[in-house]
Amino acid sequence: MNLGFYIIMAAQFFSALADNALLIVAIALLRDMQAPDSYAPLLKTFFTVSYVVLAAFVGAFADSMPKWRVMLISNTIKIGGCLLMFFDVHPLIAYAVVGLGAAAYSPAKYGILTEYLPHRLLVVANGWIEGLTVGAIILGTVLGGFLIHPGVAAALLNFDLPLIETGLNSSAEINLLIIGCLYVVAATFNFYIPDTGVDHVPLKKNPAYLIHEFSHCVKLLWRDKLGQISLAVTTLFWGAGATLQFIVIEWAAAALDMDLANASMLQGVVAIGVAVGAILAARMISMRKSVRVIPLGIYMGIGVTIMTLVPFIPEITLISAQFQLFGKEVNILLDLQLGVSFVLLIIIGALSGFFVVPMNALLQHRGHVLMGAGHSIAVQNFNENLSILVMTTVYAMLIKAQLHIFWIIILFGVFVAGIMVLIKRRHEANQREHDDVIHLDDLPGH
Repeated sequence: MNLGFYIIMAAQFFSALADNALLIVAIALLRDMQAPDSYAPLLKTFFTVSYVVLAAFVGAFADSMPKWRVMLISNTIKIGGCLLMFFDVHPLIAYAVVGLGAAAYSPAKYGILTEYLPHRLLVVANGWIEGLTVGAIILGTVLGGFLIHPGVAAALLNFDLPLIETGLNSSAEINLLIIGCLYVVAATFNFYIPDTGVDHVPLKKNPAYLIHEFSHCVKLLWRDKLGQISLAVTTLFWGAGATLQFIVIEWAAAALDMDLANASMLQGVVAIGVAVGAILAARMISMRKSVRVIPLGIYMGIGVTIMTLVPFIPEITLISAQFQLFGKEVNILLDLQLGVSFVLLIIIGALSGFFVVPMNALLQHRGHVLMGAGHSIAVQNFNENLSILVMTTVYAMLIKAQLHIFWIIILFGVFVAGIMVLIKRRHEANQREHDDVIHLDDLPGH
């Protein structure tokens, strides 16, 4: 890989890092405003609505000009959303603007790889993007939790630059300024992304044509015997994953008595599990064997319901230590309850990563064969973010109805496991229709 590729990856990493850190800071802002608990999952709902509403247009927009320029425009929109939050616009509205930038960013970041790299390097390049995205989720969530920690917030607020009056009067303003700087770093990298020299298709001004073309692609992928299975799995995964982010925060408060700063760290634990599962799947599962991982989705749903048993584990101290770090005393305490929680969250994440990576590869293959990579990404984004939109909204409604988080977890786990059972049966039925199904043996081995 040459320098241009790593510049693209750096731009993607810092943009995604800021997105995930901003989510935690936005949740903290809602809590400072004493907003209802149901507003927190609505942040994800407002963020993803642009992916769904504009799905038919963002792909065409990304193909109408150099991809670096699309990525720069998208990052500028994200900076605008961060500024809105800085100037006290409601976090739901401000984060929706960030989502608008993210919706335009997505087809550009994948599309530029197709233009810039030879076909033999595309699988490796997509692996880089997925790996960096998971890394950005982990580090961004941890960074957000770090910034809102009372001790860190107080230290940042008391920090003064010599001879400079910053005018920052709250920890929220400082946090948003730091995250805004991350978006600026991403935008700076955008300027140095090389132009691929590919001719661009002028943006069609007839929205009816774009909607009709997109609708045709959606129907085409859902009717394909293998495409519908892989699309159903990835759609469920992203909806469930987004909802699980908020479930973990509420569960940590109820089961482990954690505040938001510490609970956000547990989101990073799940993401670590996803990364482990993804790496193992890449090494162990070929595309030909991809559908064999479907049962793992059922086990993931069952694993989620086990989270409700954590409060019944005795709080036996496993590790207790004190030491000096930079002149300050640091205490480490790990009990059995917290240790089991870490292991359980890593297992849930690993099961998710292990079953979704092969299915995502299968989906990309079928989409490329049926309609081309660009349209396939647009269809995939539409379905996956529609799932996020629906599942996070339902979760917000359950929270508003004051249903206990443990009951929500049980409903969530049973729903995921049940849908995966239906998908498994659907695939088995497709396999029996020998005259219509596309045989897995026709797929490449890796």
